[in-house]
Amino acid sequence: MKLATWNVNSLTVRLPQVLDWLQHPTEALASAPDVLVLQETKTTDDKFPHQAFTDAGYHAQWFGQKTYNGVALLSRTPATDVVRNIPGFEDDMARVIAATVDGVRVIGAYFPNGQAPESDKFVYKMRWLEALQAWVHEQLKQYPQLVLMGDFNITVDDRDVWDPVALAGTIHCTDEERAHFQQLIELGLHDAYRLFEQPEKTYSWWDYREFAFRRNRGLRIDHILISDALKSQVQSCIIDKAPRKNERPSDHAPVIVTLDNTTTHSSPSS
Repeated sequence: MKLATWNVNSLTVRLPQVLDWLQHPTEALASAPDVLVLQETKTTDDKFPHQAFTDAGYHAQWFGQKTYNGVALLSRTPATDVVRNIPGFEDDMARVIAATVDGVRVIGAYFPNGQAPESDKFVYKMRWLEALQAWVHEQLKQYPQLVLMGDFNITVDDRDVWDPVALAGTIHCTDEERAHFQQLIELGLHDAYRLFEQPEKTYSWWDYREFAFRRNRGLRIDHILISDALKSQVQSCIIDKAPRKNERPSDHAPVIVTLDNTTTHSSPSS
């Protein structure tokens, strides 16, 4: 089972790229994912291109809003028990979509950016993260086989930052944000990417400005967290940089995890 996350930064603009990626997998992707969660679709529900995904062989669940945010979940097999946003947390932003696919609970999320420490948007981000943690805690009780993935807008540590000295304490790199990430881990989740030895200076997001992608000045802020029950099934986790080289690309690259529940593989490095 292959699951992927991709912040597409406008599905209206990037739909042809997403369809091409699904139908003509890159060398890194190798084969089309069974599940793909999207963030920043930036389209209202009535304009979501569900027929295009149906034609590509995917069932689609979506939750959008005009101009901002928006999430979607695409799956080869039908998704059940679909939830939109964090239950009990009042929020007018379309940030979360969850469903069960082939026995795995998949939560796709677009975490708040936060703008800057101590801003109103940062306060909202902290409240949102607290609500997410409480909800994921309950979800894990109900669905031991769980994957939480998306654009977290948080770097885990300095390895995820192109210049950790200059960016120390800035948004995505604050102690408060990283503490919330760690609290998610402590629920019984694992950073799938860090289960394996990975190349240094590997990121999932690069600013459009100042030739950041060409200069590899990026951040790893797109993550896939795997529950304890799935950890032994994790075969690989990669970042596919190929779509970032497209004309008019998203500023994010997809992240892909492969689960293998049919054969035994050597254990991850940690």
